[in-house]
Amino acid sequence: MKKWLKVGLVCLLAAILIIPLAACNNEEVQTIRVAEVTHSIFYAPQYVAIEKGFFEEEGLKIDLTLTPGGDKVMTALISDGADIGLVGSETSIYVAAQGSSDKVINFAQLTQTDGTFLVSREKIENFDWNQLKGVTFLGQRKGGMPQMVGEFVLKKHGIDPQADLDLIQNVDFANITSAFASGTGDFVQLFEPQASMMEKEGRGYIVASFGEESGHVPYTTFMAKESYMKENKEIIEKFTRAIYKAQKWVEKHNAKEIAEVLQPHFEDTDIEIIEMVVDRYKGQGSYATDPILDEKEWNNLQDIMDEAGELPKRIDHSSLVNTEIAEKILK
Repeated sequence: MKKWLKVGLVCLLAAILIIPLAACNNEEVQTIRVAEVTHSIFYAPQYVAIEKGFFEEEGLKIDLTLTPGGDKVMTALISDGADIGLVGSETSIYVAAQGSSDKVINFAQLTQTDGTFLVSREKIENFDWNQLKGVTFLGQRKGGMPQMVGEFVLKKHGIDPQADLDLIQNVDFANITSAFASGTGDFVQLFEPQASMMEKEGRGYIVASFGEESGHVPYTTFMAKESYMKENKEIIEKFTRAIYKAQKWVEKHNAKEIAEVLQPHFEDTDIEIIEMVVDRYKGQGSYATDPILDEKEWNNLQDIMDEAGELPKRIDHSSLVNTEIAEKILK
């Protein structure tokens, strides 16, 4: 009888342990479709949130899709092909200016500076911006944030992009690096890791940072349609909380540790290059340390767009930016 009693107690104990686990496993995991405008080390906190399980802790599964081009990300959001977009904030302004009835709202900032660098074909010991006068400059696509920031910085240093240099803007984003490598341009505006790879291979030399020159802007943010945010407040809050956890993790860890976490997302890039890129972005404060997109940054963005002649109209911060969720999480 005692033997059967012991067996019964063991079975009961097992049942007590298993039931909560089963209940936990049966909790619904919500899949969120995220469209990222490019796949870049510049977006390190997003990949950290995935790899460190911060989204999973919030009951979210991320379906991440590369959607090249800000216009394509906006199309995906508006047509319900994606729930959340990771793209430059200028795209939300373009959509609003077209009179969209369902505005696209910025709710969590990921990067807070431009992510491009000025690369010279020749090694320059003491670079001066005036050295760009009369050269051929291979820039980014017209109307995008990299090109607008590029022109803003050139003008800041007294250079007229249209008159003082030969500006090339007709090369697709994906082909800019190869175009420079094949001999086009004396200088080029490049993202990482292409800039560092050029330098490592001795085919170009980083001489300046557009991010350091242009100041803080909401360069890349997570955004969603206003209707989606109203219908899915809890999801947006969980998503933002996961991003904030990742931002704090990135802030507290060194470039080597971050590079090791990012490696699965950039298998074709040497770990040394990843570490070098992360260190450069951390050093110039490109990674936002919290998700709040403040009004000063928003106005700086519109000043840059206006200077480039690409601002359709000024739109108030409160109209296209939601900081309530991020502020709630920070508390």
